[in-house]
Amino acid sequence: MKLEEQLLARAGGKCELTDTVTDLITYTLPPETSSTLDNTLLISATLANQLNKTEQLNPEDWKFLPNAMWSEIPAVQIVCWRMLNRLKNEGWASEALDILYLDDETLAEAKKTGDHENDGYVSFHEDSIGQRLLEGDTVVLTKTLDVKGSSLKATLGTVVKNIRLVADNIEQIEGKIEGQTIVILTKYLRKQN
Repeated sequence: MKLEEQLLARAGGKCELTDTVTDLITYTLPPETSSTLDNTLLISATLANQLNKTEQLNPEDWKFLPNAMWSEIPAVQIVCWRMLNRLKNEGWASEALDILYLDDETLAEAKKTGDHENDGYVSFHEDSIGQRLLEGDTVVLTKTLDVKGSSLKATLGTVVKNIRLVADNIEQIEGKIEGQTIVILTKYLRKQN
């Protein structure tokens, strides 16, 4: 029996966190890379995106945690503990976290990512007016820029197509101007819609 079939059977065809039946995907708990029945859940894509930090955390989407945390499935307990920690500034989450008990092995597993030490806010690459930038977007320069180490001058209004996000710095993107790849600060860009 395939893993997805086992998860569907275990979950009864519903999200293992919220009991919803639409938009379900498999989610493997980080830092694991190979999926097993013990470290994988069937959950809604909305929750998975927030868990993976590809979307901003919305506390309203997680108000089910005080009920879900009593699940007998260790993977569900781990997700609940991690998310309650990320949401600990919310009164309801803090109260639930105070009464949540995990055995030593499950708690050690939950702490592996270090995610519990972070708040719920996720930072993304954003342009000068706060629009989220994604790989492949087209942007326009909002200021004339001198390119260091080059005689190239990137002028105001220059269109930069197919940008790449700098993974370890949300204030920088890479793009090509006149055939030369350069790093540009996001505060000098505006996303072209």
